[in-house]
Amino acid sequence: MAKATLDERVAARLARLSPAEQRVARFFQEHREEVMVNSAAALARRTHTSDATVVRTTQALGYAGLDALRQGLAQELRARHTLPRRLTQTVEQIGHDIETAFDRTLRIQTEALASLRQAIKLPDFRDAVARLRQASRVVIFGLGPSNAVARYFSVQLNRFGYACLCLEKTGLLFADELHGLRAGDLLVVLAYDRVYAELDVLLSEARRRQLPVILVTDTLKDQLAARVDLVLPVPRGKADFLSLHTATLALLEMLLVGLATQDAPRILDSLERLDTLRVAMSANAPLSDLRLGRPKVG
Repeated sequence: MAKATLDERVAARLARLSPAEQRVARFFQEHREEVMVNSAAALARRTHTSDATVVRTTQALGYAGLDALRQGLAQELRARHTLPRRLTQTVEQIGHDIETAFDRTLRIQTEALASLRQAIKLPDFRDAVARLRQASRVVIFGLGPSNAVARYFSVQLNRFGYACLCLEKTGLLFADELHGLRAGDLLVVLAYDRVYAELDVLLSEARRRQLPVILVTDTLKDQLAARVDLVLPVPRGKADFLSLHTATLALLEMLLVGLATQDAPRILDSLERLDTLRVAMSANAPLSDLRLGRPKVG
């Protein structure tokens, strides 16, 4: 069985730590490179605690000591979320039996969906639906495979009549997308595993512009809670397994249904207008295109 990652250990134990130990634990998460090379005394100065608190926090997180923490971080860095690594670990667990692949994946998906009932609190769900209704525009952020999920949510919201923007660029081009943020925007951020550059800059820009942020995440809740307005924790499956997105999709569709219960007249009006446009398109499309589902070109 794979050992728990630093983020998983912090998530499981943070509430039991003292305020000083919580500060050290969060520093471990946010400054891994410094933890790899600095002594307990140096880390104590950086966290405004004592070297004893640094060592105590390390042990409270389940490590034998600072050296064991460094070794664990080094292993995480070597194995961190490369697709070949995840695929290899998945195949090692399942073997080459197709029935086992079917059963194991279905069980993980079912467990992830069942965990939403405990992970998502009803007041937070109500808050998320209310924020979506009140926003002038919903800006959705997700990179990699999460971008496909973000675009799906954007399409559905647009059909419901909500103004949407999907952020999907990386690097310097991401700055152009950030430049388009405006007052009244609500950010829905799909982020997992680690705080990469685009996510860090996005949250900083949202704070500077005083834009509300809903964070959908698995292990980043404790690390980013202070930088967002609402966290919706969503499991993506096993840490050493291929990332699975069923629970994220389920949550987003729960939000869509929640909107439908609270904003039915607006949504019905939007869907009726969409149907009118579809009928107009169908009336002008050749029968062969309609059968094949092809739009008319030209």
